[in-house]
Amino acid sequence: MLRLRGSLLLLALAALSLAQTGMTLATPEIRRVGDKLACLCGSCKNSVGDCPMIMCHYSNPAREKIASMQKAGFSDQAIIDEFVKKEGIRALVAPPAEGFSLVGWLMPFIAIGIGLVMIWMFLRRFRKPAAVPEIDPGDFDRYRDRIDKDLAKLD
Repeated sequence: MLRLRGSLLLLALAALSLAQTGMTLATPEIRRVGDKLACLCGSCKNSVGDCPMIMCHYSNPAREKIASMQKAGFSDQAIIDEFVKKEGIRALVAPPAEGFSLVGWLMPFIAIGIGLVMIWMFLRRFRKPAAVPEIDPGDFDRYRDRIDKDLAKLD
C-alpha cells in the first residue's frame, strides 16, 4: 500500500511538471519575426522569440500579436515596423546601421583601433635604444695608456 501511494504521488508530480509549458506560440514563422524583436519585460535580455520566462508579461502578448498580424497577411517587416512605431527603436534586438545608430556599430572597431595605436606608440617609445653617450678623446687616450701599462706589467 505504501509503495502504491508513493508511485501515485510520483506520477502526480510528473504530470504537474509536464503541465507547465515554457513558450506558447513558438512556430518557426513567429520565431523568425520574434528573433528580431527585443523582449522588453525588464527581466531578461532575450528576443521575443527566445524569451524563456513562463508567463512573460511582454513576450507572450507580443507573440500573440505577431501570430494575429501574420494571419492578417502582414509581412515580417510590416510587423517589425509596427512594434518599432509602438515601442521605439528599443524594440529591436540590434539597432539599424543608419543615422546615429551607426555609431553603435562602428564605435567598438574605432575603440579597438585607437587602443592598438596607443599600444604601438607606447612600445615604440620605450623600446627605442638609449642614445650612446659621446666619448671624449682625452678619456679614450687615458684608458688606452692605462691598458698599455697593465699589459706591460703582465709581460
